[in-house]
Amino acid sequence: MSFRVLAVDDEPDVLGLVETKLQKAGFEVTTATNGQEAVERAVTEKPDVIIMDVMMPKLDGLSACTQIKTQMGELAPIIILLTARGQESDVVEGLGCGADDYMVKPFAPRELVARVNVALMKAGKSD
Repeated sequence: MSFRVLAVDDEPDVLGLVETKLQKAGFEVTTATNGQEAVERAVTEKPDVIIMDVMMPKLDGLSACTQIKTQMGELAPIIILLTARGQESDVVEGLGCGADDYMVKPFAPRELVARVNVALMKAGKSD
C-alpha cells in the first residue's frame, strides 16, 4: 500500500526537495503552494499525511492546520509542520493548532522520511 502525502510550501526548491525525497521513499506525493489550497486538497484528496510550511500566502500553515483538523475531525490526516520558525513558542503554537509533529528548516531529508514513517506507525497506518 502506497501512502499519500500532500506537500505544501510556497518555496519551489523546498517543495521539490520534499516531493523528490518522499517519492524515492515510496510515497505518492501531490503538492500545493499555499494554505488555502492545502485545506481544499486535504478535504477532496484525503491524504494520509500533510507536510506543510507555516509562512505562506493566502492562508498560513497554522490556520490551515486548524481548519483541516476542525473540518475533517477524526478523518484528518497526520500534519507535520516544516518551517523556518524554530523558537520554542513557535513549536508550541504549531502543536497547539493540531499539528502532529514540527520540524525546523533547514531539515535533513532522511529525518523527514523517518518522521513520516513513525507518524504513520503511531496512527496504525503502517504496512
